[in-house]
Amino acid sequence: METVRKHVWVSGIVQGVFYRASTVRTAQSEGLAGWVRNLPDGRVEAVLEGPAPAVERVLGWMRVGPPRAVVERAEVVEEPPEGLCGFTVR
Repeated sequence: METVRKHVWVSGIVQGVFYRASTVRTAQSEGLAGWVRNLPDGRVEAVLEGPAPAVERVLGWMRVGPPRAVVERAEVVEEPPEGLCGFTVR
């Protein structure tokens, strides 16, 4: 199956609500590689690499987030895969 890479910026109430930790668990459960981090402007940034169906499932989850999150917007850009291994918080 083809590997895809999506670079994501999520805005809203996404810091201080376990968004990063939940993203790691969700991405790992789908077997994805990549990373997630908080940005100084209050957004969360992430990179997802893996099979397209799994990446799309995680993107769908990211548009909602964990229970205390309020996602206002998720900007997604497709990029060439880099062959990342594992999924981490940066």
